[in-house]
Amino acid sequence: MADWNDPRGTRQGFGQGFGASPNRTGDLAGRTTFDAGLRKHMLSIYNYMASGVLLTGIVALLTAQSGLAYQFAQGPLMWIVALSPLAIVFAMSFGQNRFSTGTIQALFWAFAFLMGLSLSTIFLVYTGASIAATFFATAGAFAGLSLFGYTTQKDLSGWGSFLIMGVIGLVIASLINLFLQSEALSWAVSFIGVLIFAGLTAYDTQRLKTQYLQVQGMKMTNPNAVAAFPLGKMAVMGALTLYLDFINMFLFLLRFMGSSRE
Repeated sequence: MADWNDPRGTRQGFGQGFGASPNRTGDLAGRTTFDAGLRKHMLSIYNYMASGVLLTGIVALLTAQSGLAYQFAQGPLMWIVALSPLAIVFAMSFGQNRFSTGTIQALFWAFAFLMGLSLSTIFLVYTGASIAATFFATAGAFAGLSLFGYTTQKDLSGWGSFLIMGVIGLVIASLINLFLQSEALSWAVSFIGVLIFAGLTAYDTQRLKTQYLQVQGMKMTNPNAVAAFPLGKMAVMGALTLYLDFINMFLFLLRFMGSSRE
């Protein structure tokens, strides 16, 4: 793999110099522009992600206050509301190469809205104060972990397969516990879930950064090839990834920090 694609290689830190000699002004200017482009791209991802989380939170709160959350907690509507966001995630993932940037954006906002309907039911289980406290705790942890993923010189790519296997294990354990109804297994799944999605937050942040560097590297060698990787679409898909990390970490953490209404 070329040196430009190695996060441990050319950079010294966010917004710092790149180790170029003073007389290599052209190279230094190019790398500075490169770094500015990376920051702009990552900020775009964070803006989409934060806006999506905000939309989800507003929809969830308004739905709970309206009383519709009770209808979503039971009957056929429960399955429609629960599975619709999953269907959109699959559509975005498998159709991203065929869909336009505008379509991907529309699907992202629809996903955030439907997630708000789905998550409105947590207000029936936990107090509003504990939900708010868990949200801010998750936001703080997410910010720190994502910053670590962005700035660390350690290559986190080796975490990927381990963390994905962990997610698969969580899904299997959760399905098994639907039948066992084991409180101990539920707590174990929640604890491991927090750790896994904390790791995924750092891993995915570095992966999105590396993805941008790869596309920019292709642009340097073959300007026509980069047309297949529009940055606007990449930003939305990156926001979806970090959104899922945030929401899952929040839901698993809520099982520890949430205060029951009963």
